[in-house]
Amino acid sequence: MWAQIINAILGIWLMVSPAILASDKTVANNDHIIGPLIAAFAVISWWEATRVVRLYNLLPAAWLLLAPWVLGYSDTTAILNDMAVGLLVIILCFVKGKVDARFGGGWSAIWGKDPIHAQEAARQPRV
Repeated sequence: MWAQIINAILGIWLMVSPAILASDKTVANNDHIIGPLIAAFAVISWWEATRVVRLYNLLPAAWLLLAPWVLGYSDTTAILNDMAVGLLVIILCFVKGKVDARFGGGWSAIWGKDPIHAQEAARQPRV
């Protein structure tokens, strides 16, 4: 989970960095779109059941690596910022984190012999 907390912070950094680095409008618009996406996907992936959502950040992070050339950034600081954040997000997307329980199983889990939800219900004390 620590990796996704860092990714959320990186997404927030992307949202505020154009103001701090005095970036032009193209960079600011791009970072104001990609930053919230990265932060949202990172926060969603904090829980075990939604851990796979961390991989959704691969596409916005890859875009950050390409955006300086596609959009024609003129500021070296903005180029370095977007590329550093993109690279860090890609690396941190592959940190799985600890999974303590098994979730899901799809529709087959409902009809299977001794499904997980029945095991959990049997463990819960009755009031």
